[in-house]
Amino acid sequence: MASYRGTLYTGVTNDLARRVYEHRQKFVEGFTKKYNVSKLVYYEVTVDVKSAIAREKQVKSWRRSKSVALIESMNPYWVDLAKEWGAKDPTAPDSSPLPTGRTSE
Repeated sequence: MASYRGTLYTGVTNDLARRVYEHRQKFVEGFTKKYNVSKLVYYEVTVDVKSAIAREKQVKSWRRSKSVALIESMNPYWVDLAKEWGAKDPTAPDSSPLPTGRTSE
């Protein structure tokens, strides 16, 4: 995720729509709230939590230039990939399903 000024955040979740919503609503204290990180510019899907955590650690260890190159390889204009998801709480009972980034069998 990124702020509109370009601050980057890398994290792991099992529910991408919910997590983006939480960041946008500023429910999470800390880095993303402080730097207004709310724009989804890149994401990856993994098959298990261990590989997701390993990938998160790998990406967090990179220089900014390498992270920017990764983002721009898939999203050269830094378009908000979750812009169309809206501001509705994806966990609410009457919510329509939002993309989660999960693969289907």
